[in-house]
Amino acid sequence: MLRPTMDPALEKNDFPELNQREVDSASPSTSDNDSDRSRLTWTDDEERKIRRKLDFRVVPLVTLLYLLCFLDRANVGNARIQGMQDDLELVGFRFNWALTIFYFTYIAVEIPSNIILKAVGPRFWIPFLVFSFGLVSLCTAFVKSHQGLFAARAILGLAEGGTMPGIAFFLSCFYKRGELLFRIGIFVSASSLAGAFGGLLAAGLTQIPEFGIASMKLHTWRHIFFFEGLFTVIVALIAPFFMQTHPDKCKFFTPREQQIAAERLYREHKANVHEKVQLHHVKRAVFNISNTFCAFGFFAVNITVQSFSLFLPTLLRDMGHTAINAQLYSVAPYCVACILSIAVAFASDRTRLRGVYLATFPILCVVGFSILRASDNSNIKYMAVFFSAAGAFPGGPGFLSWGLNNAAGPAVRAVAGGYIVSIGSFGAIVATWTYMATDAPDYPIGHTINLVAQICVALLATFGILYTVRENRLRARGKRDHRLEGLDEIQQGELGYRHPNFRYIP
Repeated sequence: MLRPTMDPALEKNDFPELNQREVDSASPSTSDNDSDRSRLTWTDDEERKIRRKLDFRVVPLVTLLYLLCFLDRANVGNARIQGMQDDLELVGFRFNWALTIFYFTYIAVEIPSNIILKAVGPRFWIPFLVFSFGLVSLCTAFVKSHQGLFAARAILGLAEGGTMPGIAFFLSCFYKRGELLFRIGIFVSASSLAGAFGGLLAAGLTQIPEFGIASMKLHTWRHIFFFEGLFTVIVALIAPFFMQTHPDKCKFFTPREQQIAAERLYREHKANVHEKVQLHHVKRAVFNISNTFCAFGFFAVNITVQSFSLFLPTLLRDMGHTAINAQLYSVAPYCVACILSIAVAFASDRTRLRGVYLATFPILCVVGFSILRASDNSNIKYMAVFFSAAGAFPGGPGFLSWGLNNAAGPAVRAVAGGYIVSIGSFGAIVATWTYMATDAPDYPIGHTINLVAQICVALLATFGILYTVRENRLRARGKRDHRLEGLDEIQQGELGYRHPNFRYIP
């Protein structure tokens, strides 16, 4: 018999009341439109076919756009060792300030950008953001002073700040909650892939002969900004022709598939589709213990991830490699990090476990940074870079997914996502001050900061496992049933993650 499929992840993690409401949605409605929708049924094979089409048409595009976002953000590290530091007189802490200024504006526009996204739609807003930061990157090739670099980085933060939350929101319009985490892991893994491409591109672009007018010659490090920015602008101009707006408008679906793609999401969120974010939702998101350790875990992870993205070429150069070799040697660690990030996201979804991976992989970072801190051998240090990259990059999407899984309902989940990402972005600000010129060439302070940060990641993840397992056991024994006393059915449904029947993912 045909039936609307249910996501096992939702059946196990959400409330029985929600499942009942989804079943009720199949009953005849007073509206003809609702009646037609309620009679729509589909098979598991049809739903799998829809997911496959989305995976091959939607996910690759947003992954490419986020790769360009991270590439244009981190290429300043590649440009630094190709002569930018000398040409722009980035002495003392000027390079660190150039990195920090970016994150001030980046954090400020994350939420406003998503508000505009909802009003304008993803087809034009997301490509507009990509076009904007591509243009800024291109124009950075023409800066003549450190003050100009500061201004360019501040404007770049304005353009890039809405990209990651915008793409995450965009994907949530096409995938059910139980399907979303792996896809987020894929597009976030573009950050490590961008590091690999960044090194290769920098090594190649700097070999292009000098060109331009007499007053502004483009050469070496300027080529990195110019050509990477130009490519981003071109992709942004093409992207609207491939961007989708809503499942029932995807041209690569048949009319029936359009109906199914839209209806399966409607039935999942129907009960609370009009829920608005109110003050009590904000309080529940911020004061949720699960969100708190996920937010600070993301903060600690981001210290290392952003440190790598901004300073790895410099670290490799100061190990004794030439600038070109340093660019090339940065490729392999990022490739390993990318593969591992996707593998961990896949395994985490399949096993329905988050904390065990987040508590285990920082051990690789601890080993890596300990070696970097103690060894004088450049080959051994390069090996340690692999350990550190492999242990750090899976953490970001892991903590974000963990927090979203354990935040219910929709309004609390929306606030929780912004809260976790915002706290994590402050970790990026810390990252801009981990490796300073005064600490070269061994950078013991920077390695120690990252070592401590990864120990904190492991401890926070371990605490998260213990907390969620303990809370689930208490709820199973009825120790939280008192929260239902004196509440009607609607009030009980509004309890979200505090409902006694809600179970955390450990």
